Amino acid sequence: MPACTSAAPSVARVVATPAALTLIAQLTARHGPLMFHQSGGCCDGSAPMCYPDGELLVGPADVRLGEIGGAPFYMTRAQFEYWQHTRLVIDVVPGAGGMFSLEGPTGQRFLTRSELFGDEEAAWLAAQPGL
Repeated sequence: MPACTSAAPSVARVVATPAALTLIAQLTARHGPLMFHQSGGCCDGSAPMCYPDGELLVGPADVRLGEIGGAPFYMTRAQFEYWQHTRLVIDVVPGAGGMFSLEGPTGQRFLTRSELFGDEEAAWLAAQPGL
């Protein structure tokens, strides 16, 4: 995973596994540009939801964490307050995707794993303007 070193002076808040990147590429080929939003619950539980880019309106209550597979990845600002100390690792597992998420019919679903930032990464992030 990306780390804060002199050779790589940035820290990714969201990354994707090779399996997730493969599924993102397949969905992009079928649907065009994509976007992700980390669901906070309700119908599909807490899962990364994949949409055609622009289908879900984002605004000031949402935080853009970065990109995976060329697709922007968002979550609500309130949810970010709980997750800000972790890197989200988007993976793929067998199963039915969220009913509103594009991977639903593929027999696979996106899954969010998380890992705490190390001290150096947390210090680098704390020094950045924005989020």
